[in-house]
Amino acid sequence: MNRTRSGGPVGANLLAVRSHNTALVLDLLRAAGAEGISRLELAERTGLTPQAVSKITARLREEGFAAEAGRRASTGGKPRTVLRLVPDAGHAVGVHLDRDELRAVLVDLDGAVVGERRGGVDLGAGAQAVLGVVADAVTRLVGEVLGGAGGGLRAVGSLLGVGVALPGPLDHARGVLHRVTGFPEWDGFPLRDALAERLGVPVVVDKDTNAAALGLSVDGEGGSFAYLHLGTGLGAGLVIGGSVHRGARTGAGEFGHQVLQLDGPLCECGNRGCVEVLCLGAVARGEVAQAARVLGVGAGNLVGLLDIDLVLLGGRTVSGAPEPFVRGVAEMLDARARREGVPGGTVPVRVVPRGERVVAEGAAQLLLAPLFGRADG
Repeated sequence: MNRTRSGGPVGANLLAVRSHNTALVLDLLRAAGAEGISRLELAERTGLTPQAVSKITARLREEGFAAEAGRRASTGGKPRTVLRLVPDAGHAVGVHLDRDELRAVLVDLDGAVVGERRGGVDLGAGAQAVLGVVADAVTRLVGEVLGGAGGGLRAVGSLLGVGVALPGPLDHARGVLHRVTGFPEWDGFPLRDALAERLGVPVVVDKDTNAAALGLSVDGEGGSFAYLHLGTGLGAGLVIGGSVHRGARTGAGEFGHQVLQLDGPLCECGNRGCVEVLCLGAVARGEVAQAARVLGVGAGNLVGLLDIDLVLLGGRTVSGAPEPFVRGVAEMLDARARREGVPGGTVPVRVVPRGERVVAEGAAQLLLAPLFGRADG
């Protein structure tokens, strides 16, 4: 098990060093990669005094989160020591809990996936059954990669906790589910606290689309964008000005339930003619091009409302036919831009990399992002 020189577990100490200045330093260490960065550069880029940087980096080295990465020639005087982040000093588990499938990934501080498990789950099987499936998957994954799980996850020193992403709506701040579309029996269930009690480590809960959007933003997607997730359902994750937008009641992004056809087919949410039911209905009939056009109409509404820079597509249904979905959504956005004479033309559309894993990786960032100064984690 990873431990600090004082004998304490690494994960617990990493949670303890959370501070604004430490986060700035950690973020620059992570961005520098294996080549590292000098203390002088850290001071220049953070605006902190050299003395403050020295104290922070000394503590990070003592706790095992930073290490020397060699020396670099300076313009005068002795060569500068450069420091790097130690990726395996901390780990987080990200869980994508879908309606019929569970995917769990274990990532290090760099966000690199070092282990993965997936299997079936029935979100309608009841809370205790689902909790058991999640707990078993997480425990097995951590044990396979990090060991030490025989004494419980608390014994795994580098483990920061578990992020769980699933369909909404839900209360991200309290970790409580609302009436998950198609599964009203989950309404009011305190998933975060129930799972934390079972696992013995911190747990964070968010919507699948928000987690994916956070992960994409951490990976370098800048500006304002929408991530549209089409799998067993349809939702959106919104990043506005570089931050995940959850809304005052953490309910933003219920994209799939905007009504396009008043007399359309009944949706599981209770409305008729929602984007989700129209889109998934077309997919079920094998009409992928029609599904893409419906998705494009909804995306056009979102672009017109928020004036975002980019539309990203993901989810297992999109992964099964990425080119038709990109083409169909782009055509609808392009047609809208021409009609409205939008300066700069249409908004670009792309499929996200690792489309079927993007939610699970984003769920892990719910734990990691705050350590590196991303408060919206």
